Amino acid sequence: MHQDTWTPLIGPRLAPDEHLTFTIAGNAQNAFAPWFAQGLCAALERHGHAFISADASSDDETIESPPARLVLNLCDIDRPRPIHRRGQGTFVVTIVEGEENQRDVMKAAYPLIVRSLANMVIYNTRVNGVLESHFVTIEQGHYTVRLDGDEQDFFDQIYRRIQPLACSHLVINNKFTPDLPDYLWNGDEATRQISWAGRQLDSLGLLPAAIPIQEYLSERELRHVKRLYGIGGLSYGNLSARAPHNPEYFWMSASGVDKSRLDIVGRDILLVTGYDPENLQINLSVPPHIEPRRVSVDAIEHYMIYREHPQVHAIIHIHAWWRDPIPSTQVNYPCGTYELAAEVAELVRQAPDPSRAVIGLKNHGLTITGHSIPEIFARIEGMIVPQVPMS
Repeated sequence: MHQDTWTPLIGPRLAPDEHLTFTIAGNAQNAFAPWFAQGLCAALERHGHAFISADASSDDETIESPPARLVLNLCDIDRPRPIHRRGQGTFVVTIVEGEENQRDVMKAAYPLIVRSLANMVIYNTRVNGVLESHFVTIEQGHYTVRLDGDEQDFFDQIYRRIQPLACSHLVINNKFTPDLPDYLWNGDEATRQISWAGRQLDSLGLLPAAIPIQEYLSERELRHVKRLYGIGGLSYGNLSARAPHNPEYFWMSASGVDKSRLDIVGRDILLVTGYDPENLQINLSVPPHIEPRRVSVDAIEHYMIYREHPQVHAIIHIHAWWRDPIPSTQVNYPCGTYELAAEVAELVRQAPDPSRAVIGLKNHGLTITGHSIPEIFARIEGMIVPQVPMS
């Protein structure tokens, strides 16, 4: 993983204009949806994105997206129809008109992400007669744009919020090789530290309650979520530690698991052995007798950091903030994307001590590097603010 002369990873390869296509799906039966779609489409086209047509006339409960980078899914709030992508490279923004003067937007909007299989929901409500567009993300981000002036400026602001989705690339494919040596089937000191750290995060109240995904999805939809996002549920934060037996590898918590109960190697904690840029794929070594879970979607971020900085031996990611000023990413890229990983890795590179860096992820949380997991926990004591600032 570490090289004497470090070279950056090659980024995802794009077909010509691949990242500049969008389409509209859904069949919302209200006057608001076509007005909003017309304004947002005009903003996308002003910024160089090309519209491709889609057939949204199906009466089926789900719609299959065309091969666009971005899908605007127009829904009625009482019927958020899911979009089934043709590939992981498509991002979906679900757009709904909610009740007037809605105050608890997260409670109203977050289930719509799951129901519509979206990466983001734009929940629109009029507060004292003024339109507010609330952006809610799968990472529990929440921020607002208000229409209090020119409509074109309003939709340009909307565009800037969704632009990262239109230009991001997920790195969530996993390749499992059942070749983990038997002496590691029960883990090692690093996996024991990761298990301990998960319990510590729980005791500190830093494991936000995951949404009960099974209550919102049918079995068919849940299977699609697992394939699409590479998760077994919605769970926040992750932990990793460099493997003692091979410093080129690292152990990392799985996706969608209860971080306070990281017990089984290959299911709850996995060994990351490499990254395949051609297939945007994380390589893992697992026990032959365990049905593996997917590794955390942030594995590509941790891989980049470990690869460049041999003095980093542990990383934690939490949905919280730091009491003192810290460097932060400036673009709200989705988690699990190459673009977010590259931006975080760059900030770690710029830190005075990359092995003890604290990096903010815009509207998201913290990535903290350290010499060991216990060393990180000693540093964060008294420094964590549970509420992530939204901007």
